[in-house]
Amino acid sequence: MPANVVTQLEVKSHNSPDEKRRPDKTEVDVVTVGDYTLGRFTFQPGWRWSECIKPVVHTESCQNSHVGFCVSGDLVVETTDGNRINISAGDSYTIPPGHDSWVEGNQDFVAVEFMSAAEFAKAPVDSA
Repeated sequence: MPANVVTQLEVKSHNSPDEKRRPDKTEVDVVTVGDYTLGRFTFQPGWRWSECIKPVVHTESCQNSHVGFCVSGDLVVETTDGNRINISAGDSYTIPPGHDSWVEGNQDFVAVEFMSAAEFAKAPVDSA
């Protein structure tokens, strides 16, 4: 298995991100450090992928692969084949494409994503 190699010393703050995305009840703050794009995802209570992100990306389910760490809050993820997991503060997670998700409770869900940040909640590029 090839190892990832970091070749430069760099720091960026998600408080001053390279890119901000703000669909309904969603904050995605993206930074690129070296060859890596990371995102801080904040979903407000009442957030649901199929209601807040689907209108932006125009797919039937989320097609991103996710690898992340939950800082706070609770998220339920359900795959199109019916499998379900709960993600809570302190959990690291992987989620394959083909899912819906929603915030449980009345606290923001905050996570750092290591895999999907470059594309999550981004409108498709018009192919015309």
